[in-house]
Amino acid sequence: MRVRFWGTRGSLPVAPHADAVLAKVARALMIARGRSFADQDEATAFAREETEFATHATYGGATACMEIEADEEAFVVCDMGSGMREFGVNALRRCAEGHPRLYHVFLSHPNFDHVMGFPFFRPAYETGARIVIHSGHPDAEAALRRQQEAICFPVPFETLRAKIEFVTHPPDQPFEAAGLTVSLIRQAHATRGSYGYRFERDGKAVVYSTDAEHGAEDMDAEGAFETFFAGADLVICDTMYSLGDAVSLKQDTGHASNVVAVDLCHAAGAKRLALFHHEPNGSDEDIQRMFYETLRYEELVRGERPPLEVLCAYDGLEVEV
Repeated sequence: MRVRFWGTRGSLPVAPHADAVLAKVARALMIARGRSFADQDEATAFAREETEFATHATYGGATACMEIEADEEAFVVCDMGSGMREFGVNALRRCAEGHPRLYHVFLSHPNFDHVMGFPFFRPAYETGARIVIHSGHPDAEAALRRQQEAICFPVPFETLRAKIEFVTHPPDQPFEAAGLTVSLIRQAHATRGSYGYRFERDGKAVVYSTDAEHGAEDMDAEGAFETFFAGADLVICDTMYSLGDAVSLKQDTGHASNVVAVDLCHAAGAKRLALFHHEPNGSDEDIQRMFYETLRYEELVRGERPPLEVLCAYDGLEVEV
């Protein structure tokens, strides 16, 4: 399986200000210290190899959208944040090369930042495309239709040309879709909850768990997550806040911390963790700082366990599973 991240921010899309881009250029020039380059390729190689990611790149600003490439007969996508627009453009190119126009979409919950990309999803406007939207929420269809009402958007949902189907799944009842065995788990998030997904195929497992708050007061629920994450090759986890923020300023907001994600993955014997759903107010430097802190924390608490590989998801990241 191959995992592609099309959107990794939480709450709302963001873009870097001009001053932030200028600061990156200035830092790179300071690191180069007058060094000259034969051409742009050489300069690019230097920036990639000699500067930190937050200097030569960006974690991105699109909201949640993640693709699992596992079945040549269908696209598999988690969430429909603003990153879905770019995914749709890319998918159309692949369809032009012969990929079937079948899309299986797995929705964590219908909050706006997780559905806002759908009205800009170009395959939805294509006759002959089929889109199956899987959710644990029975009102997912109502949410998508409502955001395309005339007061919010100029194109009504009813005019979309693709065949669009909605399927509601209960948790703890695995089902088959796009060549994958899929399971759901209900997660604490605000008042209506969200759903995490576990995808399995050929002995490999990917878990997508975002917009989930974890509390020490409900250890039975935490035990259920350890089981859900068990042995996963990749866990994509909401790590919007640091532990300090999660237990003080950001309690009851429906999001998790980097520390909780590491602890759950350690307890579950997961192999890799991708930090995800980044705080929209966080700069690239802030996100990178949390990433480094997470690496240090994982090493400190690892004990006799095998190392947990920690990644920091960014728009455009691809991971082989």
